[in-house]
Amino acid sequence: MKTWWKESVIYQVYPKSFCDSNGDGIGDIQGIISKLDYLKDLGIDIIWISPLYESPNVDNGYDISHYQAISKDYGTMEDFDQLLKEAHSRNIKIVMDLVVNHTSDQHQWFIESRKSKDNPYRDYYIWKEGKDGKEPNNWASIFSGSAWQYDEATNMYYLHLYSSKQPDLNWENETVRQEIYHMMKWWLDKGIDGFRMDVINKISKVQTYEDVLPASSKYMKPSRYTSNGPRIHEFLKEMNHQVLSHYDVMTVGEITACSIAQAKQYTGENEDELSMLFQFEHMDVDLGKYGKWTPIPLDLVKLKTNLTKWQEGLADDGWNSLFWDNHDQPRVVSRFGQTQEYWKDSAKMLATALHFLKGTPYIYQGEELGMTNYHFESLEDCKDVEVFNAYKDLVEERQVLTHEEMMKGINANSRDNARTPMQWDDSTNAGFTQGTPWMKVNPNYHKINAKQQINDSTSIYHYYQKLIQLRHQMPIIVYGEYELLEKDHPDLFVYTREYQGEKLLVITNFSTHEYDYDLRDFSDGKLLISNDDIKINQVIHIKPYGAYVIKKS
Repeated sequence: MKTWWKESVIYQVYPKSFCDSNGDGIGDIQGIISKLDYLKDLGIDIIWISPLYESPNVDNGYDISHYQAISKDYGTMEDFDQLLKEAHSRNIKIVMDLVVNHTSDQHQWFIESRKSKDNPYRDYYIWKEGKDGKEPNNWASIFSGSAWQYDEATNMYYLHLYSSKQPDLNWENETVRQEIYHMMKWWLDKGIDGFRMDVINKISKVQTYEDVLPASSKYMKPSRYTSNGPRIHEFLKEMNHQVLSHYDVMTVGEITACSIAQAKQYTGENEDELSMLFQFEHMDVDLGKYGKWTPIPLDLVKLKTNLTKWQEGLADDGWNSLFWDNHDQPRVVSRFGQTQEYWKDSAKMLATALHFLKGTPYIYQGEELGMTNYHFESLEDCKDVEVFNAYKDLVEERQVLTHEEMMKGINANSRDNARTPMQWDDSTNAGFTQGTPWMKVNPNYHKINAKQQINDSTSIYHYYQKLIQLRHQMPIIVYGEYELLEKDHPDLFVYTREYQGEKLLVITNFSTHEYDYDLRDFSDGKLLISNDDIKINQVIHIKPYGAYVIKKS
């Protein structure tokens, strides 16, 4: 089925780091408005904005204290209404973050909930008695430590899969669900164009709340009890029936620990749940013994195999989201590319490999400029609650990593890498703010910035512009069948797309090695886009980090 959101390119804005209009060092809504023409020129169709809501900012806005209020850091509801109007006047849609697995502990519902066991809001959250003077079970928080917080007021524990300041909502309570649906309608009636749903597959929990066994450590990841739970599809179908089906909107669910069969349930054309999903398997291929904190070198065969599994798995039903970067991932050019001699080529190559796959592509702010990871000299440079919790767990308490090893992991993979301010120009603070930025700007902004790239026709920015234009012009890029070639090649990711008699060959080199490649039946084809200046012959010479898309004549 053809839809507008399949044919769109989405740009993610992390508002705190995008553009500051008033000099307080924090990005804001007026800053976003000031850059709408930049995004229009880039060619994107949709902006997904990370949370703008009222929040104590323990988890950078993913701890919401009021769902229908704008954080004063970002401006006012009038500013938001202006943003919506200005974006729509440029044919740009706005998608908001929906964070309904948990709230902030400062949300009025939770303030009431913790007052007494018979408070009307008590059952809005998940409260349990302790067991033998300890937590109700051995579940671990995703941010390390126990997933349970003791609360003295009622001598009970509440569940928090993330920070202790982010208590989980009780979706078993129908009143909670109706409150959320009411809030969603309020935003949709305002005119927004959809939701990105944060950790949405965690809203249904197995209700036995038993220990994770066998227990190899004090606290165990509870995914089997908290991801894709028993009522998840019932809840999403109810949400779709009561809310989403009444609007022409796009939804994308952040879904962890998900199989192809489950993905089809979430995004299948006849399932009436979500438009598409984010899954993260391809972003886990370089994680080591202690996950992101102990990265291992990229195994391209493993990456290709995983991307292909999802391309083939959702080929006929369901829909993929295509991404390398977001607010929770390090910069891909630092991760799978190269930031020295081949910085520009590897950034273009990675864009090519991703944007010609089947699915809806996402560009995270600064990705179109090849922004790189920041080098954190010390823990004091970091801002992310996840970093501090992991450091405490792995270095201080369990002592399984040294300080140096942990800093290496932080520099490679911490979420803070994505959150350094956007690099607009080579003026002070990269043009992000006139004040003191909330987080240090990457010092390479003199070399990597939007102003410089807009004025350079060979830049990464212009390459992204062309990728987006091609997607808008060529249905084959959106709807074509995918086939992997050279599946065991250690350095080349090669695939074809085929649709209504047309065929594309995509060749990308993830290494500094050079190769000669036999084009076989593409030798008389036309070069559609490339980061290399070559002529098409029977055999082409593939340069380090080369990218070539050839259309069969």
